[in-house]
Amino acid sequence: MFSLVTGTITIDWELAAQSFWPLLQGGLVYTLPLAVISFFFGLIIAICMAIFRLSHNWLLQRIARVYISIIRGTPLLVQLAIIFYGLPDLGIRVSPFPGAIIALSLNVGGYAAETIRASILSVPRGQWEAGYTIGMGYAQTLRRIILPQAARVSIPPLSNTFIGLVKDTSLASTITVTELFRRAQEITATSYDFLLLYSEAALIYWLFCFVLSIIQGRIESRLDRFTERN
Repeated sequence: MFSLVTGTITIDWELAAQSFWPLLQGGLVYTLPLAVISFFFGLIIAICMAIFRLSHNWLLQRIARVYISIIRGTPLLVQLAIIFYGLPDLGIRVSPFPGAIIALSLNVGGYAAETIRASILSVPRGQWEAGYTIGMGYAQTLRRIILPQAARVSIPPLSNTFIGLVKDTSLASTITVTELFRRAQEITATSYDFLLLYSEAALIYWLFCFVLSIIQGRIESRLDRFTERN
């Protein structure tokens, strides 16, 4: 059975004004730092997994394949629950904020690894040969020639991953991290104005992502100009 209930919507502007700063504070103090730190560690994991996938070593390839498959095949919410609620059964207790960083970093690592691998593969084979010709080894060629070129290719998809990560931090509220969405939940527990508070939270998430999109566009423009000059 489907039913539709309509009524007059009254906006409590005083509550909206009073709650905006606590929500924004939750975003600035927890959401953005959580996203930045998780993305940093996730990127390190992703680079390692991408190199493992491209390695000629069977064991390293297998490790990377299994890791990426598990991360991409399980929901982030489940990964958070395992780290925060499951690890204590093994005697390992992690505080909410570090626990969220671990889960988000592992998740980013799994997804970004394929992006970085594809970016490395997009670099012409001749660049590897050029590095070997001037006496560089595999690691040196990768670090000094291949990765800088792959970085330019991977900037747009990695930027999208970061913007997605900002929104995914809302899942950290399930393990009691008092980020933006958790703040909204706390305030609605006393005001019961769900529509207003969650709409405010959505507005702040959108503002964060809008600013990040502008930064992404400028970075891409600068990289394009740099490429044209060279």
